[in-house]
Amino acid sequence: MVEVNLWSGLRPLADGKEVVEVQADTVGALLDALVEKHPGLQEAIDAGVSVAVDGRIIASAQDEPIAPDSEVFLMQRLKGG
Repeated sequence: MVEVNLWSGLRPLADGKEVVEVQADTVGALLDALVEKHPGLQEAIDAGVSVAVDGRIIASAQDEPIAPDSEVFLMQRLKGG
């Protein structure tokens, strides 16, 4: 299981949870598992999120591996100029 720390703006979409555990071994599988467990996250994920794995921001590599002991953060993508 991977522990995913949710950015504060995403917590209301996951029943107020700060940390969610899912079974996943890649970034893509992680996002799918999060939506399966908390369907309210679908719209935010579709709009764009950033995933940080062990301190590295994974922009779009769905096949990026995640170890069970990785530190993972899911954040809303920041936009602006």
